[in-house]
Order: sequence, then structure tokens, then C-alpha cells
Amino acid sequence: MKRLFLIALLLAPAAVDARQLRATPRVEGMVSAADPRAAAAGVEMLRAGGTATDAAIATMLALNVVEPQSSGIGGGSFWVMHAKGGRLSTIDAREAAPAAANGRWFYDDAGRPMSHADAVPGGRSVGVPGALRGMALAHRGGGRLPWARLFSPAIRLARGGFTVSPRLANALVSFGGDLSPQTRTLFSGQDGRPLTAGTTFRNPAQAALLERIAKTGPDSFYVGPQAARLVATVNGAARNPSRMTAGDLASYDAKPRDPLCATYRVYRICGMGPPSSGGITVLMILKQLERFDLSALGKDSPVAWHLFAESSRLAYADRNLYLGDPDYVRVPLKGLLDRSYLASRSALIAPDRTMASVAAGTPPGAPARTPAPVSEVPGTTDLAVADAAGNVVEVTTTVEGPFGSGLSVDGTILNNELTDFDIVPTMPDPNGGGYLVANRVEGGKRPRSSMAPTIVYNPDGSVRLAVGAAGGSTIIAQVAKAIVGVLDWKMSAQDAIATGLLYAPGSVATAEKGTERAAMVPALQALGERVEVASLGLKANAVERVGGRWVGAADPRSEGVAIDIAGRTTAITRAGRIGGPSD
Repeated sequence: MKRLFLIALLLAPAAVDARQLRATPRVEGMVSAADPRAAAAGVEMLRAGGTATDAAIATMLALNVVEPQSSGIGGGSFWVMHAKGGRLSTIDAREAAPAAANGRWFYDDAGRPMSHADAVPGGRSVGVPGALRGMALAHRGGGRLPWARLFSPAIRLARGGFTVSPRLANALVSFGGDLSPQTRTLFSGQDGRPLTAGTTFRNPAQAALLERIAKTGPDSFYVGPQAARLVATVNGAARNPSRMTAGDLASYDAKPRDPLCATYRVYRICGMGPPSSGGITVLMILKQLERFDLSALGKDSPVAWHLFAESSRLAYADRNLYLGDPDYVRVPLKGLLDRSYLASRSALIAPDRTMASVAAGTPPGAPARTPAPVSEVPGTTDLAVADAAGNVVEVTTTVEGPFGSGLSVDGTILNNELTDFDIVPTMPDPNGGGYLVANRVEGGKRPRSSMAPTIVYNPDGSVRLAVGAAGGSTIIAQVAKAIVGVLDWKMSAQDAIATGLLYAPGSVATAEKGTERAAMVPALQALGERVEVASLGLKANAVERVGGRWVGAADPRSEGVAIDIAGRTTAITRAGRIGGPSD
């Protein structure tokens, strides 16, 4: 609980150099990201004639430098991409377990399963990074600028230095104890203490690494001396050493996946399929709500939020039981989206009372399974890009928890994604025996994720909204909330992101502290909801098409901004309103 509190504190609003939002002329091209310098890197590519894909890659690389606690080339990503003309594609650049991994990968020397907190630090939690392979695959399909050009902003930031943000400084204080000595030294000043907000940080080792990859291509990260350094780091870790091999890196590749789409009212919602659980769970939440007139209820209705919580519980229950890497386990996607099945699940929801208990259902084609405990911490980052030609890219990218495994190579953080697997590989069958868990550890397998990059289409096939979020399993609820806010409550993407969340992955719902949801608790309790009030680690980004132009949105809880190609910044204050107070 202490770690979760610190993460929520870390993701709380921090001071940023913000401008008030002003009316802007029609200028095409928009980048929304969790850091102004990363968004500016994407805009630089758009100005240079690059596509949304080029801009997304440059933004990701810059985030690697200025937001190392959240993402980078030592982690992975999921991409959802709309190309001019309507073609939709997705990329799975999720990290993979080493071939040596098995169901007892996170068991201690005494043969006992490790706690999530004990499994995170060190080498064993590190999956083979996928982010660079995902960038390369996306660039081949939708890039225009030379590969090396996309690295320029990130290299400048790493070599020339950048100002440490309050969020990064808070992360170093809160999670410095989980960093390896090498990583702790990297992010410390000459006095040996963590870098403080406002200081200038230079990372020459990372600059050199990015320069090598820019010049020689992504293969140089996965084979040769660079790969050998990564393997030596994780296998030689003082805590939880791994058994990764050079072959694990050399054999990794990002995978094109089929987009996962369904209609919601008159709109088409498309997202990422497994091993992400985000796309399917968002769709289930929405489809189970479809029979209710949320528009008439309105955004301030406790009944509307109660319905949202109930639908979330049902969808999360199915997600926890059935979702995993489809290359290793049978995932009943068709059954989970079956109209009759979703109608039966929706029928469990009542406007005037809360379900006494919630369990996963049995969709058509579902294998017999028993639910396993779920442990996932807030982290990650998201970005959304649109260009003048009509290409739209939504990417969620991560090293998992704050600073991932705590290990680093050449100034770059390595992920702890393998702790997104369920640590215990089998669960008992109430009738005797046991079942293999869908999200168990297996060699080469990709762990289940909550990341949910999503594109929403108008009835005429044009893009209405691209949205994604960060924050562990809250990602799913954040994206579903934003879609309901825009489509049902006619909110701007900015307001839909900014509004408070009621997060209900189980029987107890969490009303986001300091928001409208916290004030709604008595009314929710009157409907039978069990509600606690707490901070949540939320962070979302979006672009939307409004009045024939692109409009950006960035979470007021974060340091994020949206910047158009003319350099106009949408930077929203902590209160989520123009000119309101900020930290």
C-alpha cells in the first residue's frame, strides 16, 4: 500500500510552464504528450514534413530522455494507427520473457512465490525490450523522414541537458531505494543526492547510445556489444538475477496484430487486442452500458457513475480470468464481444442497486479457468499525434512501474514488465484439481497489459478521437470514461480527461480524491456502492477532430501538453480550467 500511495503522490499534479488556452486558427498537425519537450520534438518532425508516425517516434524518444521513470527504449509499447484513406493497423511491441522463463520464474530459493514488491527490483523482472522494434516497424509502414532524423531532439536533450521536472524529482525521492547503485548514481548530483527539480541533467551515455542507434539502426540494440551489455546487466544484477541470453534479444520482433473494433451507439471504437487487455475491456465496459441513456442522465448523475462502476466490475472480472498472450493461450475474444453474452452481462446491472457479488462470466468458446490474484502498479506514458494528411497515431509506451526494474544500461532504464505476469501459474478448481492461469509466465510469452490506445470513428468513417492513458489498470477505466464523456456527455476531450474517475475493478470503488467523484460518495453509497476516496495515478492524452480541425488534450494531473504545428500550446492547469490555480 505504501508503494501505491507513493505512486499516486508521484503522479499528482506538478508545476509546469503553462500557457492559457487560446482560440487558434486552423493549423493542421497536433501532438499531445506527457512532457512539453517531448511534444515539441514531435511537432519538430511535423514541421520538417514528417508524418504522424515520424512525430510519434520522435516524441517517444524524447520521453525516453525527459521522463525516464515512465518509458523508454528499455521498455515496450502498443500502437494504434489510422492512415490517410482509412486503413487501420496496430503494432504489438510488448516485452517478452526470456526463453528460460517458466511458471516458477518468480519463486524464491525456498520454493515460495515472491511478492510483487520483491519480484520487481533487479534482473528477473526485465522483459526483452520491444519499443525500438515497434518504432522500426511503424517507420517502415508510415514514416517519411530518415530514421536518424527522428533521434535528433532526444539526442540534443540527452547531450545538451534538460531541466529536471518536479515529477522526475519526486520519483527519484520516492523510488530511489529501488534503483541499482549504478542507476542511483546516474540520477544523483555531485553531492550524491537525487537530482532536484530545476537542476540541469545531462546524460552523455544515453546520448551516445541514441546516436549509435540513429546511425546503425535498431538491430544494433538487439545484437552485438549493446545486446551483450544488456544481458550482462540483467544476469549480473545483485537482486533477482535473470537468465536472459543474447538469443532472446536477437530473436525478438514487434508483431502486427489485428485491430479490435466494435460499435458503441453510432460510433466505431478500435483498439489493441491481446496481449493487451485494454482494448477488449474498454469495449466490454461500453457495450454493457449501451442500453442505458447516459446522455439523458448526464455527467453529474450519481446513477450514471454507478452504472459505469458496475459495468467496469463485470468487464474487469472477465479480463482478469481470460486475457493473456494469444500466441500461448486461447483468448475468447469473439465470445467476450458476443452480442448475447454482453446483453446477459449488462442485464446484471441495475440503476438503483449494486450487485451483491461479481464474478467472471462464461462467454462462448471460453476455456475453463480460475481467477488469479492481480497485481499491477501505475506507471507508463501515452501520446497522440495527428498530421495534416489525416494520419492519426495513438501510442501507449512503458517501462512498467516507476524506473522499471531499477536497472539501467548506457543511461537508459530497463523495464520490469515481467511482473505483469501472474506470479502463481496455477489456481485451484473449486471442484477439485486446478487450472493453468492464462497470464502465467512462459518462455517467450508477452505479459498481459492494461494499455489501451484507442481511436474512435464517426459514422462516416472519419476519426473523431484518439485517446490513451497511463496508470496501470486504471488505464482501462480512464479511456472508457473519456469516451463516454466525449460521445455521451458531449464534453471536449480535455474536459473528459480532466473529470474525476470512479475506478471500480472489483467490489470496492475508488472515488478520485479532490474531484467531483469524491463529492458524489454519499449519493453512490445510497445506491449500495462501497466507495473509498483516494488519489489515483492518472495521466491521459488525446487529439480530437472538432469543427474541421485537430484539437489536443492533456491531463491536468500531469505535466503534459498538446502543441499544434504552429507551436500553440494547450497546457491546462491543475484545476482543469483556464487560468485556474497550479502548483
